[in-house]
Amino acid sequence: MELVVRRMRELLDEQGPSAVGFYTTGQLSLEEYYTLAIVAHGGIRTNHVDGNTRLCTATAAEALKESFGCDGQPGSYTDVDHADVNALFGHNVAETQTVLWMRMLDRLAGDDPPAVLCVDPRQTPVARAATVHLAPRPGTNVALMNGILHEVVASGHVDEDWVQAHTVGYEDLEKLVARYSPEVVSAICDVPADDIRAAARLVGEAEALVSTVLQGFYQSHQATAAAVQVNNLHLLRGMIGRPGCGILQMNGQPTAQNTRECGADGDMAGFRNWNNPSHVAELARHWNVEPKQIPHATPPTHAMQMMRYVEDGSIRLLWVSGTNPAVSMPELARMRSILAQDRLFLVVQDIFPTETTQLADVVLPAAAWGEKTGTFTNADRTVHLSEKAVDPPGEARPDLEIFVDFARRMRLQDKDGEPLVKWSSPEEAFDAWRECSRGRLCDYSALSYEKLRGDSGIQWPCTDESPEGTERLYAGGVFCASPDDCESYGRDLETGAPLEEQEYRALNPEGRAVIKAADYRPAHELPDVDHPLQLITGRTVYHFHTRTRTARAPELQSAAPEVWVEVSAHDASTYGLDEGDLAEVRTPRGEVQARVRVSGIRPGVVFLPFHYGYWDTPEGWRPGDHGRAANELTLTDWDPASKQPIFKTAACAVRKVAAAEGIPSPAPTTAASGPVSESAIPTGRGGIR
Repeated sequence: MELVVRRMRELLDEQGPSAVGFYTTGQLSLEEYYTLAIVAHGGIRTNHVDGNTRLCTATAAEALKESFGCDGQPGSYTDVDHADVNALFGHNVAETQTVLWMRMLDRLAGDDPPAVLCVDPRQTPVARAATVHLAPRPGTNVALMNGILHEVVASGHVDEDWVQAHTVGYEDLEKLVARYSPEVVSAICDVPADDIRAAARLVGEAEALVSTVLQGFYQSHQATAAAVQVNNLHLLRGMIGRPGCGILQMNGQPTAQNTRECGADGDMAGFRNWNNPSHVAELARHWNVEPKQIPHATPPTHAMQMMRYVEDGSIRLLWVSGTNPAVSMPELARMRSILAQDRLFLVVQDIFPTETTQLADVVLPAAAWGEKTGTFTNADRTVHLSEKAVDPPGEARPDLEIFVDFARRMRLQDKDGEPLVKWSSPEEAFDAWRECSRGRLCDYSALSYEKLRGDSGIQWPCTDESPEGTERLYAGGVFCASPDDCESYGRDLETGAPLEEQEYRALNPEGRAVIKAADYRPAHELPDVDHPLQLITGRTVYHFHTRTRTARAPELQSAAPEVWVEVSAHDASTYGLDEGDLAEVRTPRGEVQARVRVSGIRPGVVFLPFHYGYWDTPEGWRPGDHGRAANELTLTDWDPASKQPIFKTAACAVRKVAAAEGIPSPAPTTAASGPVSESAIPTGRGGIR
């Protein structure tokens, strides 16, 4: 730690705060994120702070800000118990939120099962349970949503009185979607026009609609624009703020919500608006610093831009905590060259060795969740307390302890010369956060460790007026979107340019929900003669992220031991591929070799799970090796509004390298990766029946 502090001081003296970046995770505790935020923003005074939530749910946050003026899920998991239609947009809930899927299955097995709409190019368990399954071409989600909205409007399913009373922008949307008839959309998305009409009837005639959104939208082209159209669907129907009428712009990590609330993803703590001087001053009062100490002259630096600054040498110390960018970031050849630079001082704070720790100058061993105390907040705003069960091993320490130690060795101070970080225990940090959140939408002020011990599982806002928490937001069409309160003035969905305060005041002086229209634009990389297919990456139920933990669990590793590539039966026939063949998947950025699974994926689309890196291979990755990580193939491109990287529109080619010769595909035979032929299911004796 003395080495880290010495290098930090040298760079601050030589260059200033712009030399330092912090890249964190969606898996720490609330207390740790809040401490990191005050250290980075108020102490080091850098604007270069982001989380790996940028890769998974930055679009969720941005879409909620665009529509409702503020982050925070409008709905609750309990809405699933009341809905008569569940619509899942790019959300393979059966493999990414298994407990929520069990809740949905309970409804489907009950006396009054809801209808299900599934939008996904793969034959997931959700697709198999769906009343209507739409499998659009990757990168065409905005066109598909515009087609559904076209039918909702044309069929008279808009609650016009509610829209008139509680929203702005409907006229622009109505005019735009008029051009997106089912026939027009069918040609763009390669989805039957009648299926689009059927989907629109489901959501248009629903009496209680729940919509969930995840990576199929967030990691694809026009991500924020597509997610906003899901919000628009609920606004047109007036289905928000009451039982069974909820939007869940989902999270991909257990504490992604806390990253966003506390300001560890680049936003300001407490859902404050970086472009609102009164919000900056308010946060400065909480931290007892001058407002000018908190960087806010420009938008926060997103993760991909931070990596560009590392690449060009302006960020010279990067502190990575709880994430593994050497596998999870796009275009890995470029990412390895960035992180391996001699001029970069790389600090990595993690619980296990990873591909990123292999590149680090300093590794800080951190405690895992059961080895420390802290709170975490679910996607539907439910706050839980996790108590320490065992001591961490060796020199590992809780992330909170590491950040506090750093702050004290750096002698970070407030404007009165007192320590900037005034706490050392998790409970003290939580109490400081409670006050920081007071009066904001994410209000924790009536929560405490004592209360969470008695009844862990309380949804914010939890205030003196609502001491038992708040099940859902925006009841009665009242939003946190006034120009004085909103977290963001919004962005242009096509260019990402932020709106200025006066523009927003003119658009939305009364703080209503904002209906934002978006035209479809083709993806930046489309199939061609040399790369005729489209690559999407994703997840399997058996692994989490880059397998840092799950590959060390023998049962999980044996269930999905190696990377595989999924192709449709049509594409397998076209390219001479059979189940278990070794194939090469190539894009303009690299190649990956994997065994073939012939699955129910739509024709023209290739799937690779992104979990597999090199830390558990005999010699790691070496130049000239065949790729194993899906992100060898993905491109440096991101959504203009949310800045979330695009992992689902790369153009690719597939060719056979070697025949199976009795070697089965390592792909699980369950869930979305299940084979189309039962003959591909292993017998359990090393062969294929």
